[in-house]
Amino acid sequence: MRLTKQTNYAVRMLMYCAANSDQLSRIPEIAKAYGVSELFLFKILQPLNKAGLVETVRGRNGGVRLGRPAEKITLFDVVKVTEDSFAMAECFEDDGDVECPLIDSCGLNSALRKALNAFFDVLSEYTIDDLVKARPQINFLLGIDDLEPRRVAAAPAAAPAA
Repeated sequence: MRLTKQTNYAVRMLMYCAANSDQLSRIPEIAKAYGVSELFLFKILQPLNKAGLVETVRGRNGGVRLGRPAEKITLFDVVKVTEDSFAMAECFEDDGDVECPLIDSCGLNSALRKALNAFFDVLSEYTIDDLVKARPQINFLLGIDDLEPRRVAAAPAAAPAA
């Protein structure tokens, strides 16, 4: 199984935001750190924002920050938002266009489904925080240490309990 470039950079964007948690991260800075286009990162930002994995703050001092603590965002959370399909064989597809006489009794489908579930289980064990803590020099490597300190916009206050 191979994850898409979108998933790869979604994880990297979240790692950047986690490492830069003292201030808002800006897409141009993230793009420069990873050597990718800003447009590509903006496209990735949409599904991450919609899923609540990041929050965006508009305006002159705006930027991006994690939508919840890095230790609460698993790799599986990211993968399920950014990957379109987990079909490992055509018989996984839901379009019913498979011409195999074994479709209802094939051991391959069962084995692949078991492997996919094991893959998801492992991804669920790792968080963005785990990845950031595994690289003690991440701020240096991403150039975060060289950024001018900025004021962080306050996170939205939680709604009062009813």
